[in-house]
Amino acid sequence: MSAVPVLSHRAAAAALKVLRRTHLETALQGVAGEKRFALYALVGPRQDPAPRLAAAQALATQRGWTVAERAVDLTGPTDPATRPQLARLLAAARRGEIHGIIAASRVDISNDDEEYEAMLARIRVAGAALALTREETAL
Repeated sequence: MSAVPVLSHRAAAAALKVLRRTHLETALQGVAGEKRFALYALVGPRQDPAPRLAAAQALATQRGWTVAERAVDLTGPTDPATRPQLARLLAAARRGEIHGIIAASRVDISNDDEEYEAMLARIRVAGAALALTREETAL
């Protein structure tokens, strides 16, 4: 029986960073003109999403991307596949209304490597990509 190699947290984060960046480059490669993004934040019920949205807005401004939507889930760290506002953004991506989602950090999607990778795949399948203001290795 062969052992399955287990990546360290740092190595897994680095691999996920490369995957996310590759998806982002691929998604934007075919976009001529305006690149439309949605800002997304995940917070708990009594947390203020403004700082997270401001960080995402700053990245959009820096890159010259248009902010087409803003969405906040107040669920705290739940399975990203069950969050209503994230689902709404995926639907907007499938309709071609946005090219990507900007979040302050990967914790807005998930701290769990498997959940995060699965959501990256769902975003890609929807025809979009994820941009972060902080790299995966800087949780």
